[in-house]
Amino acid sequence: MSTVAIPESLVPLVDFLDRLEGRVPMLGLETQLSKLDVNMHDLLPFMHFGDTTYSRNLICENTWYELLCICWRGGQKSLIHNHAQSTCGLRVLSGQGVETTFEEQPDGLVDPVEYRVLDVGQVCCTQDDDIHQVANEHPVGDDLITLHIYSPPLRHMQTWECSEG
Repeated sequence: MSTVAIPESLVPLVDFLDRLEGRVPMLGLETQLSKLDVNMHDLLPFMHFGDTTYSRNLICENTWYELLCICWRGGQKSLIHNHAQSTCGLRVLSGQGVETTFEEQPDGLVDPVEYRVLDVGQVCCTQDDDIHQVANEHPVGDDLITLHIYSPPLRHMQTWECSEG
């Protein structure tokens, strides 16, 4: 658990998450993130950026979830990855993100199959063997802030290289 108090605007979400007795279903996660009324000022203690890669800032966690504020500078992106037995939900709090989904090819590389722009307030959920990448494709100076929930906490994932690059 983080040493910083749970932000007031996240208390209803954390109450829901703390009652979990197993992995949260993707629809439940999407519903909780969609109805969230986030106060960005509440999240200031968790808004830390990395110089070379995005920054995963833990808000709280237990056996069945971890809640993170992820901060992305312009040009930063995740690896192409899955969520290996975890459900992931994210909500864009500030900026604009891009999610690219991929399909694995027989040679073990992946090809992009869908590209989706995620604006403020939009929610994206994925789980298990879904393969995707999240990115801030804007130039430096245009930051992206996302709220992520992994249920159970993401401890292992597989990563890929794209066949196009």
